[in-house]
Amino acid sequence: MTTPKPLCRVLVVSSGRQAYDYIAELLPPGEFAPITHVTSAGEAKRLLLGADYDILIINTPLPDEFGTEFALDCAEGTRGVLLLCKSELYEQVAYRLEDSGVLTLPRPVNRQIFYSAVKLLVATIARLSKMEKQNRTLREKMEDIRAVNRAKWLLIEHLSMTEQDAHYYIEKQAMDTRLSRREVAEHIIRTYDQ
Repeated sequence: MTTPKPLCRVLVVSSGRQAYDYIAELLPPGEFAPITHVTSAGEAKRLLLGADYDILIINTPLPDEFGTEFALDCAEGTRGVLLLCKSELYEQVAYRLEDSGVLTLPRPVNRQIFYSAVKLLVATIARLSKMEKQNRTLREKMEDIRAVNRAKWLLIEHLSMTEQDAHYYIEKQAMDTRLSRREVAEHIIRTYDQ
């Protein structure tokens, strides 16, 4: 039995209610909820300060800006951004946004193409989140190694241990105190690094 996927939180930025209703109708409630609507980039920016959304759909133009700058700002991190624009502007807008990972579709948009684009965003978000988690794990391991190496060199310097003895000492302290090697290393650093 598969575990149910978490729902994707969607923010739709569109000056018109009709476009929002059309977009919300295309997103199945079993996959996308809540679907929040705001009418300007300014409102969206304020909302994004206090809430997190997986997908941002921008229907251009917006009353306070066209929407491309806002899309570029929001494309940082793992949030998926989809921008809808008039078909006459599509090539120019898509060219400007594609390197930032913003997906652009021309209006009017076919239901199937729209849904496929949103599902592509969902898959991209999942992949980016997985890579971000792996990256975070690798950074933590590197920090652990740096702390242990720093502690070893402090033991060598202050207690005249060999590198092998310092390594063994840190390992033994970690086992005896049921702390991680990094915690032991940080204690050694606090003790000897002045």
